[in-house]
Amino acid sequence: MTAPVTAPKIVSQAEWIAAHRAHLAQEKAFTRQRDALAAARRALPWTRVEKDYRFQTPNGPATLADLFQGRSQLIVYHFMMGPGDPHRCPGCSFLCDHIDGADQHLRHHDVSLVVVSRAPLAEIAPFKARMGWRFDWVSSDGSDFNVDHQVSFSDEQIETGTAVYNFAPLRSRSTELPGLTVFIKDGAGDIFRTFQVRSRGGDPLIGAYHYLDLTPNGRNETGRGNLSDWVRLHDEYEESGGRGHCCGA
Repeated sequence: MTAPVTAPKIVSQAEWIAAHRAHLAQEKAFTRQRDALAAARRALPWTRVEKDYRFQTPNGPATLADLFQGRSQLIVYHFMMGPGDPHRCPGCSFLCDHIDGADQHLRHHDVSLVVVSRAPLAEIAPFKARMGWRFDWVSSDGSDFNVDHQVSFSDEQIETGTAVYNFAPLRSRSTELPGLTVFIKDGAGDIFRTFQVRSRGGDPLIGAYHYLDLTPNGRNETGRGNLSDWVRLHDEYEESGGRGHCCGA
């Protein structure tokens, strides 16, 4: 068991209630700020998707429009897995462990969610089966989708310093990084990109973190801006005693 990060202050019941009542005011203020931020996000401008992207799915080739599956909104999670890369990102996997529960509700709210990687389906399918995930996961191999959405980078981009990630120059030498992009399709069939998050912008989708934020020891992060060292692929917790690493950017 990990020791508490700070020594607890033991107080009377009355003092405990007073302290928690004061903190509740902060929690409520944060909730109002979060609601305002969500409203501002929805009010952001859109940009039209002009390119005809193609994907490989278990059911055959598909367009970006096909990924909507008849719904008007689409969330794409960019899982950092390039062709031939044996590494299976614990951070992307940690987030994806939370998708299936939400996905069954999103589909009833006019939202499709699809995971996309550059790796071919032959490399994606065994790992998806190993993890027991049910969500849709397709390959963008052979298209510009990942590069255009600034989650995959060429060696030349990295060497010349021209790679951009999260609206800023790339600060790592990774050729694959995670992110999430949101699209909407109008009645005429035109597709627009409405929002994107990169780096730690995906944290709100990781429910386990929010459970941990309620506990005295929190997330047990190192403070380096990376994923918590203790996170593993969910079938490796009993096997691994070392420290993990992931996709800090």
